[in-house]
Amino acid sequence: MDFFTNFKEQFYMNFIKDDRYLWLTDGLKNTLIITALAIILGVIIGFIVAIIRSTHEKNGTFKIANWICKVYLTVIRGTPSMIQLLIMNFVILASVSVNPILVGGLSFGINSGAYVAEIVRSGIMSIDQGQMEAGRSLGLNYIQTMKLIIVPQAFKNVLPALVNELIVLIKETSIIGYIGTMDLTKGAMLIQSRTYNAFFPLIAAALIYLAIVMILTFFMGKLERRLRTSER
Repeated sequence: MDFFTNFKEQFYMNFIKDDRYLWLTDGLKNTLIITALAIILGVIIGFIVAIIRSTHEKNGTFKIANWICKVYLTVIRGTPSMIQLLIMNFVILASVSVNPILVGGLSFGINSGAYVAEIVRSGIMSIDQGQMEAGRSLGLNYIQTMKLIIVPQAFKNVLPALVNELIVLIKETSIIGYIGTMDLTKGAMLIQSRTYNAFFPLIAAALIYLAIVMILTFFMGKLERRLRTSER
């Protein structure tokens, strides 16, 4: 009985009193916004870099663009995402007033783009060269063949890896608090600073992250099954 009484009191202190649960809900909203911005930017950058690199590997074209892409991949994948976030906020955008959420979306998007690029490139390179030749024999130019034949097949192959990158990205946004932005993790830490109780707010944040990941995994499974069905 004492356990349930204590649990009820702690729950009230951590979430109900002074509407402290709002720190979690507001943080969750910012986390989802930052993730959405980052994944959109990351997918755009990733596909562009992947197409440039795979085209260079197949045809030897885009030499300068390919070199720029390789430098980008080396720098982004070789440095911690937290350092990139701090550089973006305190160095690159230090002289301008930018919403921290946009700073986070830009930084995480550039970071994610490097990993998406390699995922998509591996998918493109896995498609048999005969698919490209078949498209060209039908009168399609290189861009049309890539758009209508190669990229759709590559997307199906790398979909699980792309969803995994999205999951990683959601969890990576937990460092956005280093530039003073409210996110889910920051909200939990604020509650802890008021109640001096780490268990309830941190477990709540962990459960919310887990729920998001489980929802994404569920929809990924449904999408994969639908794509497999459409191939039959």
